[in-house]
Amino acid sequence: MTAGSNKEEKLSYKSAGQDLELYEKTIDAMAPLVKRTHTPRVLDGFGGFASLFSLDFNNRLFARNYKHPVLVTCNDGVGTKLKIASMMHRHDTVGIDLVAMSVNDCLCTGAEPVLFLDYLAMPKDDPGLATSIIKGISDGCIQAGCALVGGETAILPDFYQPGDYDLAGFCVGIAEREHILNGKGTRPGDLVVGLSSTGLHSNGYSLARKVVFEKAGLKVGDQIPELGKTVGDALLEPTRIYCKEVLETLRHYPVKRRVVRGLAHITGEGLEGNIPRSLPPGRRVVLRKDSWPVPPVFPWIQKLGNIDEPEMFRVFNMGIGFVMIVSKHFAHSIARQLTHDGIPSWVIGEVVAGEAGVDLV
Repeated sequence: MTAGSNKEEKLSYKSAGQDLELYEKTIDAMAPLVKRTHTPRVLDGFGGFASLFSLDFNNRLFARNYKHPVLVTCNDGVGTKLKIASMMHRHDTVGIDLVAMSVNDCLCTGAEPVLFLDYLAMPKDDPGLATSIIKGISDGCIQAGCALVGGETAILPDFYQPGDYDLAGFCVGIAEREHILNGKGTRPGDLVVGLSSTGLHSNGYSLARKVVFEKAGLKVGDQIPELGKTVGDALLEPTRIYCKEVLETLRHYPVKRRVVRGLAHITGEGLEGNIPRSLPPGRRVVLRKDSWPVPPVFPWIQKLGNIDEPEMFRVFNMGIGFVMIVSKHFAHSIARQLTHDGIPSWVIGEVVAGEAGVDLV
């Protein structure tokens, strides 16, 4: 160092982009949002190295009695829907999407989702943003009936650009081994009950954003008359969580009665890509496209982007977010009960003999 020059700058964790005091504020703000999801099954508090959850089935902590419990695990993210949240400066609903994407998958085995953990990665600590995101996750866990027991907030200043963040979610469920749903009992003549989605859910956003913002040149605040809401509100609508209503159906029609044959969460690749995951060899599904009302957001996107109908069905859920394959003798009553419980549902197709797949007619 030459004479007369300034003293060498002292470096700290804060100057490298990590503000530990701000981090503590972020964590403190999360605590009540996490604790509100806890039940007597959660044995610890908040802030430890790991979480404790009781598997003492003799203590009546569980809604069901398990003889041979099996753990069911799932994880997922929200994808580029997060970009819509950033454009809207509204971050309190994508947490619901995060929970929904995992718990709805877990549900497809007939399992009861019981635990959820999250991973939030940000370029710098932002207590307000983090609290808003965790509030959505907490809301989603309450909807699903599972406990938010932990997570990780990663501050990565050299990895993410300012304003960016990413989410991942992890779900653990429990199923009775003898009652796991795998579609093996599906037979020709069974009917398909479609449960309504709330819109795009969390899939197809790369195409939707390209159509809406690049091709059509719209802004998130633009009002869309045929939708009765703004672009941003339509695209940010949270994913529906089906757990409580579907689990209630399974309790009313136990698996041993062989009423419910299989379940499918309609995510990426739509009805055609997801229903076959719950079909055994030699079974095919025929769906009637006119048997349910397609929400207006889908024809709006299709018209804006001049998208072929087969591509729409391949990318989006087209108004059906979850499917139940059930005995033909109970399908209509199950659809009516689900509608009564708040999820509009319809009998939309049937099972036939053939190579596993879906025909849309």
